Amino acid sequence: MLSESTRRTIETRLADERGRIAKSAPLTVVLGYPSPYHVAMSSLGYQRIYRALQDMPGVCCERAFLPDDADRAGAQTERPVTYESLRGLSEFPIIALSVAYELELAGLVRLLAASGIAPLRSERDSNAPFILAGGPLTFSNPLPLAAFVDAVVMGEGEGVTEWVIRTIGESGSRKAALSALAEHPSVFVPEHHADRLAKIAACDDENLPATSTIVTPHTELSNMFLIEAERGCSRGCTYCVMRRSTNGGMRIVPKEIVLGAIPVTEKRVGLVGAAVSDHPKITDIVNALADRGAEVGLSSLRPDKLKDEFVGALKRAGYRTLTTALDGPSERMRNLIERRGREPHYQVAAENARRHGFERLKLYLMVGLPGETDEDIDECVGFVSGLSKIIPVVLGVAPFCAKRNTPLDRMPYAGIRTVEARLERLRRGLRGRGEVRAVSAKWSWVEYVLAQGGVPEALALYRAVVVLSLIHI
Repeated sequence: MLSESTRRTIETRLADERGRIAKSAPLTVVLGYPSPYHVAMSSLGYQRIYRALQDMPGVCCERAFLPDDADRAGAQTERPVTYESLRGLSEFPIIALSVAYELELAGLVRLLAASGIAPLRSERDSNAPFILAGGPLTFSNPLPLAAFVDAVVMGEGEGVTEWVIRTIGESGSRKAALSALAEHPSVFVPEHHADRLAKIAACDDENLPATSTIVTPHTELSNMFLIEAERGCSRGCTYCVMRRSTNGGMRIVPKEIVLGAIPVTEKRVGLVGAAVSDHPKITDIVNALADRGAEVGLSSLRPDKLKDEFVGALKRAGYRTLTTALDGPSERMRNLIERRGREPHYQVAAENARRHGFERLKLYLMVGLPGETDEDIDECVGFVSGLSKIIPVVLGVAPFCAKRNTPLDRMPYAGIRTVEARLERLRRGLRGRGEVRAVSAKWSWVEYVLAQGGVPEALALYRAVVVLSLIHI
């Protein structure tokens, strides 16, 4: 039974949403997300598929999310329901799930288990909902999903997802649906394909840009209208799934189309993409939005693009912290991963940030790269200490996890003890000169195992989540 507090939370969130589409149709699909509402509704990909399903004749969708309390150790997860009708997920014929990264697989298991649906594909019968998955995880390694879902839409879901939903709805049985789906070049059907993955789909440019359908204050990006300024990336960073070889590299949305798609009433705008600051008109776009009185956020800033005019535009648009990626702790490591960022770029960025009144410079950093030594960490300490004399510096540090479909695929994880030692060396060296905020070395190892694994690793995760109840993410 749904608790009164959960009911009130859902009612409040629905009342505060702008842009939600009210619709009923013969076929209702659950569009689920294996993280809580505030994370899901900040996902532009999730919102794009919401719009696509609601635009389909004869089809509508209701949204469902991992309950808010599911990441608390010892919490008894409440039965998930759809926000639109407060019905349980097991009452619907199709559940489509967007999965962003490896650790959300635990959320997927919890979401299904709490809904009374067997998480393991092998344990569901023909009366269970059809479980479909897609999302960013499919660009690298969706093989662990094969333990849980019936089919996977690979890559960019526009166009493919609609065809899949229509095919499932029109098939007379699950078996017939799986056979039909297996014929599509960008649909992975574990029952038919085993561990042979389908091709990563690329949507037509006419589907760009994706934009927010629903704007809400109850998200990580409160009341922010999201829009793609570009899709993909023209750079070749060897650790990155979205490097230039993925789906033809970078596709730019013209400035006029970006600005024309943003309602003039929106006062918070997020420009989304893997390499937004590489857009040739990005300074003009940011300045135009600032002229409207809008606060602007960008999903990625490259250090070599942080010239004075661009940094000034960001300040006008409400930025207080200038954020970019250092990635490797030394020039040697940055060369290894083919990053264009060089020490002079970061020095210029720090000086421009100070000149325009930014509060701090935040740098994202990876440790545990192949061949990394203590000397690389010491070089980072010295360099960041120098930057801290220009402007306060915060380091956001994550251990390196090799991903499938990248040149660094199969590279080993540095090891929990090694990573923790490097983090401690970094903290000790920067004490009083820079703040270090690090991702857990242990959870990064779990992410690595899933990123490189398949069904056996997924089954180990399942046992930990459902049987042993050890993992709380």
